[in-house]
Amino acid sequence: MEIQTQKPRRERPKPVKLTEAAALRLAAIMENAEGKYLGLRVGVTNGGCAGMSYTMEYASDAKPFEEVMEDRGVKVFIDPKAILFLIGTELDFVQEKLGSRFVFNNPNQTSACGCGESVQITPAKAD
Repeated sequence: MEIQTQKPRRERPKPVKLTEAAALRLAAIMENAEGKYLGLRVGVTNGGCAGMSYTMEYASDAKPFEEVMEDRGVKVFIDPKAILFLIGTELDFVQEKLGSRFVFNNPNQTSACGCGESVQITPAKAD
């Protein structure tokens, strides 16, 4: 009698990673929301002078076909149309003299407009 053993499943890499600063800021935002939101929804939309813009909004529920992941204790919901544009992206939170903001550090981004509101992104290639 032959016993078959299954190889342990390798964990799939996260399409988006959070820096510690981003995770801490998002956790504080979610804590102040008092359970109203499940996490953060990210995506991309067509528009702007460079062609695309990143989107961020609160996620109060999961939408069909979304990629749902957790990093550093924060749930991130990724629009299925955006997944290939966001693979490998690091979401950071930076504080500067006159303000603070979230920043997408995306290896698939090929250029950005002068105002910083829109970007040009090439979809990630499948390995």
